[in-house]
Amino acid sequence: MKKIFLGILSLAFVMTSCSNDDDNTPTTSNLTLNLNGLEDLGAGFNYEGWLLVDGTPVSTGLFTVNANGELSSNSFELPTETVDAATKFILTIEPNPDPDPAPSDQKFIAGDFNGNTATVSTSVAPAVGDFSNSAGDFFLRTPTDEPAGSGNNGNDQYGVWFGQPGMPPAATLVLPELPTGWIYEGWVIGESGPLSTGTFSSIDTMDDNAGLDTSFSGTENDGPPIPGEDFFNNAPAGETFPLDIRGRTVVITVEPVPDNSPAPFTLKPLAAQAGNDTAPAFNSFALNLGSFPTGTVTR
Repeated sequence: MKKIFLGILSLAFVMTSCSNDDDNTPTTSNLTLNLNGLEDLGAGFNYEGWLLVDGTPVSTGLFTVNANGELSSNSFELPTETVDAATKFILTIEPNPDPDPAPSDQKFIAGDFNGNTATVSTSVAPAVGDFSNSAGDFFLRTPTDEPAGSGNNGNDQYGVWFGQPGMPPAATLVLPELPTGWIYEGWVIGESGPLSTGTFSSIDTMDDNAGLDTSFSGTENDGPPIPGEDFFNNAPAGETFPLDIRGRTVVITVEPVPDNSPAPFTLKPLAAQAGNDTAPAFNSFALNLGSFPTGTVTR
């Protein structure tokens, strides 16, 4: 009888020990973000991380970035089961306040987990895109200031158009098709800062500000079927029009929609300095991927 009692007591001890071991199993894990090149989105927007688990996005939490590129938080505590099961990390731009608990269309960067680390970039789906093959040209001419049939009127240094000159001009920009939530925008750096030439999603049609009363262009014509702008009207504070484009920096950016700022967004795949020659000469863009965010996410 004594031996049976001791055996039951021993079994109970073993079961209690196993139960205690199970209770000590961690139920949460930290997800650490080491990201560079993110910009301050202002008060109206936040960044939000997501883990893709069995095809379903799970939020890792919101954070902001200050003017120095520092994250308000780079470590997030999440259920261990969720962290271990994740196959991908995705970073989005979200409105603040955000009425929708689902990820926005502005999927910025992403990375697939290889072991415990995901290397993130814009090139990993469903992020904004791979810009490594981006290229293109621009030329100086002012078609919106030329009366119909008059041809060149000698002031072509005041306009910039994306492509190569001709009748009609050739659309030579090489850019990936953007997913929903993003659009291209052209810029010229003026005397007081960047001046938008307009947003566009197609390289062989006029951009979105063509013909608008608020555009900078002339009033004789709408311009050719490519993105671009002449700088004659509606000069903003600090600028004097007509604006001579020669020697100025010309940039193509990728902008979120809705846009967080009237200034250029951090994604600037193409940039170059305009030369001194107007059409039929043209300038070629240089690849500018150093403006793109990079980093890793560790679980």
